[in-house]
Amino acid sequence: MTDPPTWLVRATTVALRSRGFVRAPIGLYRRGLGWLLGRRILMLEHRGRRSGLVRRVVLEVIGHPLPGRYVVVAGFGERADWLRNVRAHPEVRVSVGRLRSAPATARELPRQDTTEVLESYQRAHPLAWAVLSRTIEQSLGTDLESLPVVALDLS
Repeated sequence: MTDPPTWLVRATTVALRSRGFVRAPIGLYRRGLGWLLGRRILMLEHRGRRSGLVRRVVLEVIGHPLPGRYVVVAGFGERADWLRNVRAHPEVRVSVGRLRSAPATARELPRQDTTEVLESYQRAHPLAWAVLSRTIEQSLGTDLESLPVVALDLS
């Protein structure tokens, strides 16, 4: 696929840096309307590594290789708070589609599994891959393939 339009990469970069924009879907999930976002978006409930308080983040599902397993990528890399929190407290809750607040366990995938999942995502969603990979490169100065990937296994 050719490079995505520059305006689309810029717009995505601005949107992902907007706290209000990225947190807006949490309200839908809290009202029981998360199903409106389909199965490519999920809400992850996790515990703060220091505070112990419940935190929520909405993430794109980049893989659903098995029933009961969802795979997400830490788009902001090692500095993603949710990633640091699930490393400290892997017991989480997942809401996706019509599934609401199901218990799950988070575990970071090894690099070889990460490569397979990202290649599968790239084949299934070439435009999203192009936009996100360019956005990540410009925002973080790294490539999408180097970011941590986490599997969420329902209990």
